[in-house]
Amino acid sequence: MNRSAARKTPAQKRTAPTLPFGYAPFLQAVKDRIRAAQVRASLSANSEMIHLYWDIGRAIAERQEREGWGASVIPRLARDIQNELPEVKGFSERNIGRTIAFYREYPDPATILPTPLAKLPNASDPVVKEPLPVVQLPWAHNVLLIQKVKDLPTRFWYMQQTLEQGWSHDMLAQMINSQVHRRTGKAVHNFQRTLPPPQSDLAEQILKDPYIFDFLTLAEPFRERELEVGLLRHVEKFLLELGQGFAFVGRQFHLEVGDDDFYLGLLFYHLRLRCFMVVDLKKGAFKAEYAGKMNFYCNVVDDRLRHPDDRPTIGLILCQQKNRVVAEYALKGVNKAIGVSEYQFTRALPKELQSSLPTVEEMEARLAELTTPKPRVRRRRQ
Repeated sequence: MNRSAARKTPAQKRTAPTLPFGYAPFLQAVKDRIRAAQVRASLSANSEMIHLYWDIGRAIAERQEREGWGASVIPRLARDIQNELPEVKGFSERNIGRTIAFYREYPDPATILPTPLAKLPNASDPVVKEPLPVVQLPWAHNVLLIQKVKDLPTRFWYMQQTLEQGWSHDMLAQMINSQVHRRTGKAVHNFQRTLPPPQSDLAEQILKDPYIFDFLTLAEPFRERELEVGLLRHVEKFLLELGQGFAFVGRQFHLEVGDDDFYLGLLFYHLRLRCFMVVDLKKGAFKAEYAGKMNFYCNVVDDRLRHPDDRPTIGLILCQQKNRVVAEYALKGVNKAIGVSEYQFTRALPKELQSSLPTVEEMEARLAELTTPKPRVRRRRQ
């Protein structure tokens, strides 16, 4: 072996340079700025595309009204764009039709586009309505909302929730189908009396009534433990139905009080409310004594688990039915924040369809007819 070849050059003998003090946090700050710029660029690109779709829909709609262009121009336009700009996507015949519908839903640009103000409004000025967060949503979300939610205030509610909770397209569709806007903030509770104003309002909006557990297949009779196990077996769907912010802590969480053992059905920590949440699942109808038991659980959690920076624990009682008046009286004398909601395994059918469907008894009778063998009739030979 050649010794000269084995010798290391001076450059090879050098050790890696020592990083200067503060380099690691500087690198992290640079990476954070790059990621933030990427997010802003993505949002800006989405906003520009929404503006473009709105403007193309406006131009076509105005031509149709002013010059009598018919619907046949849309497939021709889609074909010509594809032939002359093959690298451009998003201008199929269907999507061009959606741009027209998009413009007709929001014909006033001030409805969706932010307008610069020459000065800040005074208290005596008329209320300046903020534009709908249309340009902040992906195009597919906007199309879904236009198709599925016709009432504008309700659509605006879903827009806000999508931005706050980061719903994907499929998740938004699921929330619309389950009519979550009709269930949010409907639980019986005592939050106005037991929580300070900012937290009480937020806690009210977090709870639903009823909760829909249509991903479970439990047959009667079932036990409360079976319901707990089933929900945790589908924990991702369960947390989605509960809403954003719920972090699972434990099931049958053990607490020892005065040499007695107690077990909390489900224990969560809510990241936005900054407090523990005890969820008690009950089979059947709500009973007044459930409130006292939940009040006891919340007191123990506050004493044993709550950190000084945490806010007071909130309890949620989930039952299959509740008498609203009974629930309100049951919560009237307790000092802990407690909500009472129902849960269902299937979504309720509209009233106009309920009367047209057969009852369980009718279905069983019909099934018996179909499964009962009919006697064979022998024919006499002529």
